[in-house]
Amino acid sequence: MRQSLVAAVVCSTGLLFVVASGSGTDSGTSAQSRSIVISNGGGELARVPLSGESFAVSYRNSIYGTYAEERYAAQPDGSYLLVQIAADQLAVLEEYYAVPSAPSPADPNDRRKWTVDPDPARPAEFTSLSLAATDLGQRTLHVPGAAPVELWKLADSDNPFVVLNLKENQ
Repeated sequence: MRQSLVAAVVCSTGLLFVVASGSGTDSGTSAQSRSIVISNGGGELARVPLSGESFAVSYRNSIYGTYAEERYAAQPDGSYLLVQIAADQLAVLEEYYAVPSAPSPADPNDRRKWTVDPDPARPAEFTSLSLAATDLGQRTLHVPGAAPVELWKLADSDNPFVVLNLKENQ
């Protein structure tokens, strides 16, 4: 069942990616001047105002069955760049992502247990993504200072996808 949500408060490997705003740029963009707009064929499903330059999308990895997270930084041109990958299980980072550097234990306050930088030879930068939003993957948007947004609950079960774009607030 599709639900409409206005949140006050996402694919190079088939994973969910999202976009975020900067807290200020040379072009005059300021905090909360942009939002992540989540939509699908039925129109806008949610709009999440952004208060910083970072955000993350967590998901349940279908191969390992454990949670992982992709972390992004907003760019002044409106694109977003993958800057870190985190996971509860080390194998997700070493085998599934096959990153060239060794993962490190995450900070004790982190949502995940391990972190690693993405492969610098294959930068992942995006402006819009259409992504699967299924109960199996449980993809969730994390924006600092906002409640998590469960993306799979926004999509119809008959057509489980979402599209995420960065939009200037009017």
